[in-house]
Amino acid sequence: MKIEEVGAFEAKTHLSALLERVQRGAAFYITKRGKRVALLKACVEGEARRMSPEDILRRLRAIRRGSKTGPGSLKQLVEAGRRI
Repeated sequence: MKIEEVGAFEAKTHLSALLERVQRGAAFYITKRGKRVALLKACVEGEARRMSPEDILRRLRAIRRGSKTGPGSLKQLVEAGRRI
């Protein structure tokens, strides 16, 4: 992927448009007086959008296995909630 260069003033003026392009996979070096000072690219969360549905399900299942609803079972929690 080719990373484009954008001047700081242009980046400030067109930030919304640049962010939309970043969401679609583009990346930009932001320059100040011709020198690269920052890299604008998608964050980790954005990369999750490109995961396959199978990978997403696998991750969600792993999260579910590692989490608990509390000290009791789900049935006990539901019953306790009904008594309130």
